[in-house]
Amino acid sequence: MLDLSAALSTAAALVIGLDPQMLAIVRLSLLVSGSAVLLAALIGLPLGAALALAAFPGRGVLVVMINACMGLPPVVVGLAIYLLLSRAGPLGQFGLLFTPSAMVVAQTILVLPIVAALSRQVVADLWGEYGEQLRSLGASRPGVVATLLWDGRFSLLTAILAGFGRACAEVGAVMIVGGNISGVTRTMTTAIALETSKGDLPLALGLGIILIGLVIAVNAAVFLVGQAARRRMG
Repeated sequence: MLDLSAALSTAAALVIGLDPQMLAIVRLSLLVSGSAVLLAALIGLPLGAALALAAFPGRGVLVVMINACMGLPPVVVGLAIYLLLSRAGPLGQFGLLFTPSAMVVAQTILVLPIVAALSRQVVADLWGEYGEQLRSLGASRPGVVATLLWDGRFSLLTAILAGFGRACAEVGAVMIVGGNISGVTRTMTTAIALETSKGDLPLALGLGIILIGLVIAVNAAVFLVGQAARRRMG
């Protein structure tokens, strides 16, 4: 096993040299997480808006459940998806287990409550501020939803970025449903876990450097979006 300084030096060389194996892992990670966040946004934004504006029996229970699901344990989600997609499961005939599609499904389930819960709060706050004005203008329900989502776009983008950050850093669920197959379902987090257990510290450290850089970039984007929102409101 290489000592730490040699491992760090080799890891830096892999990152700077754009190692093909590392780039393939990073590319798959971004593809899976990006697809999951896109699906979560397409479902979660209108769901959050509906929960903020509509009144129906059980609404409070649904809101509580979505808020609680923000802390879903990834391994439990992975196990549930595994059981659904396994050969003995109800969706086993589609052969999705141990594919990137299964990983996207798992990450979508993890990110969806975050997007839905945060968008519900944003829309509810905006409705409290502009609801009377929109009602006086005779805006239709779809028009109200579109107006409030657009007006809260900076805050909603922050919610989406938060979901992307969680998706990128997730390891338990994608390990279970993806199988960590080299060249097929190996992401940054699962590769780091595997390579560390194998003692291949340079690749694990190189991927760790990229993952940390990605997390920092996402948090910087969240900060800048927040700053833009505050300037707009000020």
